[in-house]
Amino acid sequence: MRLLLQRVSEASVTIADQEKSRIGRGMLILLGIEREDETADIEWLVGKVLSLRIFEDPDGKMNLSLLDVGGEALIVSQFTLHARVKKGTRPSFERAARPERAIPLYEQFLAAFAAGLGKPVGSGEFGAMMQVGLINDGPVTIWLDSRNRE
Repeated sequence: MRLLLQRVSEASVTIADQEKSRIGRGMLILLGIEREDETADIEWLVGKVLSLRIFEDPDGKMNLSLLDVGGEALIVSQFTLHARVKKGTRPSFERAARPERAIPLYEQFLAAFAAGLGKPVGSGEFGAMMQVGLINDGPVTIWLDSRNRE
């Protein structure tokens, strides 16, 4: 499971000219699910993201987590995070999980994140063409991969 998180002042998802989700200060999380992913990947990523100290304290240092600042989260499925471009110029997405596997894991991730955050999270719609808007705060952008826990 891979995710790209961005600290945001605000973020939103629009589908077919209808706004589906909007958040204020918090994180926009793009989530890519791989064929081999399982519940353990969700547990590790949710725990790591909720505890990441990427928000500034009163002294301007990144010492506070999303929980510390009472922030919000918007989580959007993004199979293209598993693109491989080793051969040619057309990305291959063979590592991305098929919908029948990915959708339940995406829904589990949303539920686990909301439970850990203690409030609902915004989301996109799996498989939909979405427009994602954001105001990146910092900018702060972090890449995490449950298979490469650096």
